[in-house]
Amino acid sequence: MPRKLLAACLVAVVGPTAAAQNPVTLAERFDPAEAYRVELKVRLSGRLAIPQESGKPPQVLPMSGESTVIYDERVLPTDEPRTARTVRAYREVEFARTAGGKDQKAEVRPSVRRMVVLRSDRGKKAPFSPDGPLTWGEIDVVRTDVFSPALVPGLLPPQPVRPGDRWRLTPAAVVELTDLDPIAAGELVAEFVSVVTISNKRYAKLGVSGSVRGAAEDGTSRQKFDGIGYFDLEANRLTYLNLKGTRELFGPDGKTVSGRIDGTFVMTRGPAGKTSDISEAALRGVELRPTAANTELLYDNPDLGLRFQYPRRWRVGVVQGRQVTLDESSGGGVLITVEPAASLPAADKYLAEVRDYLKAQGASVIEATVPRRVSDRPRLDRFALVAEVKKEKVRLEYAVLSQPEGGATVSARLPWAEREELGRGVERVLRTLSITKRIEK
Repeated sequence: MPRKLLAACLVAVVGPTAAAQNPVTLAERFDPAEAYRVELKVRLSGRLAIPQESGKPPQVLPMSGESTVIYDERVLPTDEPRTARTVRAYREVEFARTAGGKDQKAEVRPSVRRMVVLRSDRGKKAPFSPDGPLTWGEIDVVRTDVFSPALVPGLLPPQPVRPGDRWRLTPAAVVELTDLDPIAAGELVAEFVSVVTISNKRYAKLGVSGSVRGAAEDGTSRQKFDGIGYFDLEANRLTYLNLKGTRELFGPDGKTVSGRIDGTFVMTRGPAGKTSDISEAALRGVELRPTAANTELLYDNPDLGLRFQYPRRWRVGVVQGRQVTLDESSGGGVLITVEPAASLPAADKYLAEVRDYLKAQGASVIEATVPRRVSDRPRLDRFALVAEVKKEKVRLEYAVLSQPEGGATVSARLPWAEREELGRGVERVLRTLSITKRIEK
């Protein structure tokens, strides 16, 4: 249905019916028993000003991008008053962007295309897959996507309307369209234009326009929109939304424009049809609430030849040469160094190196465990120390992983108060750590 509507809007004869004298209710009911299909197409182009060293003018980079995302979705019941949940099955994901001549792509692996998406009342989205850990790239694909149960009700009028009536979009709908939070100035407004007939079906034609300014992750910006939408008066569903927009980015002073991006956003929605993977029967016995296990993240770097899973409270920090760091807000940290098999130290030699290093740094070792083998395939040796570093008591975890293709040394720093919780995270990293290609000198 959405594709037919889009084609009809472009090529069919579309005529307004007689203006309705009686108010029309434009409201969509998100029934947990009914799945719907969403197709999103975005196209962007513009220029970004990248700050340089002090005294040098910013570097202006051209950028362009386009994406197509198609998924089936169904609303899930929730007992959290400030959180909404849906379950999605992604059918197609194409995401490409070029900035400064460098190509960037994103995808969602087939094994985790079924996801649960949680949205807080502040507009923050947190997806996870009950079928496996997600990468940050996969999370970004979902995090920047629109959330229909927040966008659609906030775009539709709160009361019955007649042609010519106008209303403001709710803050939730504005956040979904702009990713600005908070909104400092401006508003987006919708208008009931008329009732039209397309392919013998009646639709309410809507207009959407306005300008807003606010803060986003990449700084302050001003966004302007102008577009149309169609609401199916028989199915009671917003089936089509086409917006043209301009985004102006401001520099650190909040006044100087540091970039401009023009784009189009097209959303079509309709019945999902066969959705066996997100039906109630298919989800029976599947954990649809976030847990420590199903919210783990996957780090997979084929160029480095390193793969592991880690808890979501950690984040990947610096990736430089053959080293990867994980950081955590309470002060925890993990350093993983990939090595050729021949260069890996024996565990007892690694322990001696650690003791010498701590002594040179003025740290005192309070307790130490002897190296022990915890796994033969792959070979994994571990030891730990309790030390006082700069008057702070910490637990230090170390490991040597050895596989035929190569291996890695791992060192972790755990603040004493959080050592047990963070230690479980390090344990998970070590249990899933693997070398995925031969490591050469």
